[in-house]
Amino acid sequence: MQGVLAPVLTPFDRDLNPDAPKFARFCRSLLEEGCTGLAPFGTTSEANSLSLDERERLLDALLDAGIPAGKLIPGTGCCALPDTARLSRKAARAGCAGVLMLPPFYYKNLTEEGLFRSFAQAIDRAAEPKLRVYLYHIPQVSHAGIPLRVIERLRNAYPAVVVGIKDSSGDFENTRAILRAFSSFEVFVGSEKFLLANLREGGAGCITATANLNARAIARAFRERTEERQREIDAVRAAFERFPLIAGLKEALAARTGDPSWRAVRPPLVELTAEQRDAFSREPSLRGAAGSP
Repeated sequence: MQGVLAPVLTPFDRDLNPDAPKFARFCRSLLEEGCTGLAPFGTTSEANSLSLDERERLLDALLDAGIPAGKLIPGTGCCALPDTARLSRKAARAGCAGVLMLPPFYYKNLTEEGLFRSFAQAIDRAAEPKLRVYLYHIPQVSHAGIPLRVIERLRNAYPAVVVGIKDSSGDFENTRAILRAFSSFEVFVGSEKFLLANLREGGAGCITATANLNARAIARAFRERTEERQREIDAVRAAFERFPLIAGLKEALAARTGDPSWRAVRPPLVELTAEQRDAFSREPSLRGAAGSP
């Protein structure tokens, strides 16, 4: 798996239940707009506001709608070990390209031994030979980073299973260290701001929230690999980052589709305020993202 993947936004109905048909249609449109693959049930997807049953039903909806399993790397990392194993097993048996696995994130100041055991136990309990794991490093949110020594131990213990990582730390020196420490390891950055730098170091691409609205431009930047294309996608990313990211992406999608229900987020998140929406509508870089794809 290489290229641009979207951690797919989750649509909700008026009762804040996931809208599976709309989710499947949106996933198909992202592939048509240039995404290499999809990473549903990530941070941008509000995954940790979804139940296990909801995640499983949404994955089934994608597969039933004909979304190729080989294009999917669903998020499966949970605080409870059996939950991570259950979701990972289902994804592997469905033929998904891999799973994106967070470490357990409620307890803080975890030891390296504890982190290693959590991943190892999840892999062992999933007991699925087709399982491929992409570690998910987002320490500013999870407060449970994945050190190089833990990656090394997992690679040594499960060389055919632990195949890559999404580094959403925002620290490209950490990404570079991973790239230089491990060969044949698929490294995705969590923001397109680092796409060109990652590719130049031998990385695989990016799994980025703004691919939900700017997939064509980011895919073009991946293909052309020029400073000019990087500056273009940087401008859009910087504009989105001036607002709460998930609510801002959903605001842009509501404007693009003419469907205000896209604004819905599950608590504890909230939609943009009226003042934020007004400022959002006046951002030059966002007017294009909120227009027709």
